[in-house]
Amino acid sequence: MREQKIRLGGMALANGVLVHGPSSWACAVRTSSGALKVASGRKPRVSVSPELPFLRGPARLLEAMLVLPRVKHALPEARFAFERKNVLATMAAAGIAARAIRESKRLSPAVQELVSGAISLAPALIALRGGELAAYHGAEHISIGTYEHGEGAKKEHERCGSHLVGPLILASAVGASLASRAPDRLRRPASLVASLGAFAASTEVFGWMTRHPEHPVARALAWPGTELQSRVATAEPSPEQVEVAQAALDACLKLEQDGDR
Repeated sequence: MREQKIRLGGMALANGVLVHGPSSWACAVRTSSGALKVASGRKPRVSVSPELPFLRGPARLLEAMLVLPRVKHALPEARFAFERKNVLATMAAAGIAARAIRESKRLSPAVQELVSGAISLAPALIALRGGELAAYHGAEHISIGTYEHGEGAKKEHERCGSHLVGPLILASAVGASLASRAPDRLRRPASLVASLGAFAASTEVFGWMTRHPEHPVARALAWPGTELQSRVATAEPSPEQVEVAQAALDACLKLEQDGDR
């Protein structure tokens, strides 16, 4: 009988890897002295049934975000990409630029969302320039891919969050077009609802894509994320970086398996 694999996700750090499962997380980092340090714990839970479409995806993403303060508390050496000053500056600049685009009278709402969505990628691209983040991202994918599929896993992974880029930008463009048709007094709340709806819809589409990876539509929607992973977001890791990712994965699996007993 084939072993049931635990569904895992992860995040690359500037000096390590965070891996999380349905109920647990583990983070491993390489300190400035070269030591390997690991911390783990239970994930906070957001009470949304996995059977509820449009709510389950955002709930799971929120759980993953709520893990980050716990990681920092348990492992102060962990360095998140967004802690870098140039990334914070780019986030602020991208936010200002995206707002200016959305307030433009020359562009249609759909085009505004497409352009502002592309601009919003700038902080991630800046974070991946220099340092070891891209290589740790590749190490994260290789460790999880090897666990799921066996030896020979690549630095790209089919469930990477980069595959949300295509669905999210398209859903945001559709939502903005619909919101623009609302009466002036309802335009702002309609835009907010459209943004939230686009995010929820994109997580549902992303889930469908992971279940039907060979479908032509899934392949088309995944293309931007695949190119982003291949060309920018990941790099071939060193054996030492893979060791860090594997340590995080092993610690997470141990907690998940202990919780099932």
